[in-house]
Amino acid sequence: MSKRYAVFGSPIAHSQSPFIHAAFAKQARIALDYTAIEAGPEDFAGKLAASGVDGANVTLPLKEVAFALCGDRVSTRAQRARAVNTLVRDADGWRGDNTDGIGLVRDLTERHGIDLRQRRVLMLGAGGAARGVTPALLDAGIRELMIVNRTRERADALADALGEPARVHARGWDALPKLGSYDLLINATSAAHSGALLSLPMALVESRSAAVDVSYGEAAVPFLAWARAAGCVKTVDGLGMLVEQAAESFLLWHGVRPDTDAVYAQLSARSIALFTAD
Repeated sequence: MSKRYAVFGSPIAHSQSPFIHAAFAKQARIALDYTAIEAGPEDFAGKLAASGVDGANVTLPLKEVAFALCGDRVSTRAQRARAVNTLVRDADGWRGDNTDGIGLVRDLTERHGIDLRQRRVLMLGAGGAARGVTPALLDAGIRELMIVNRTRERADALADALGEPARVHARGWDALPKLGSYDLLINATSAAHSGALLSLPMALVESRSAAVDVSYGEAAVPFLAWARAAGCVKTVDGLGMLVEQAAESFLLWHGVRPDTDAVYAQLSARSIALFTAD
């Protein structure tokens, strides 16, 4: 009998996670049923309970909600992030983990050849997506992390939670024109998902800057278009991160780590076909 899994979030219709996990399952010869379920913060717990799934992925805007749902039954990396993107059911209920950070670092370093060591990094956003990846970036050896958020208090809270005042700093959005330039710019806001456009000074970019959007597909287009216009030498969307974090979730659920390059290639071709069809 197939085990059941799902990804929860809002919006969720665009999610490529069902395709990815079906491809992983085919590789591993594992029978599973993986679906996408629309849920917001107010009804997530109820829909999770009603779904009967054996494990779940969690995306915007539910990562901090999922962290709270697990109580103290979270991994060290989820505890550091104070956000959960992977849920594992056991005899005592739900355990939470966060595979976003390791997924991003693997994609940037192994697939795109970006050396993170000694990089000055600008993180746009301080929600669940930013919380999930910042600890892994620090572990990868970046020199400085500047967190900027429209609500300064959230940026301060994330910086305080990371506990590295020598390397991590926080500012409000109005400080962007005064911050200078960065080696790596990461967009972890949800602005494009709601149709909003980011207003960013081009002075944030220098001659060797790279830009990353943790979103993929249409949601990543505005920020990466701005980055190319500003002169970034490399731009990366969140598709590879999605595949890598999914592989870590698959490993937690099934004890097998799939071949991510093969699935990334399939997904890239699929995405190009979808854009061409539009």
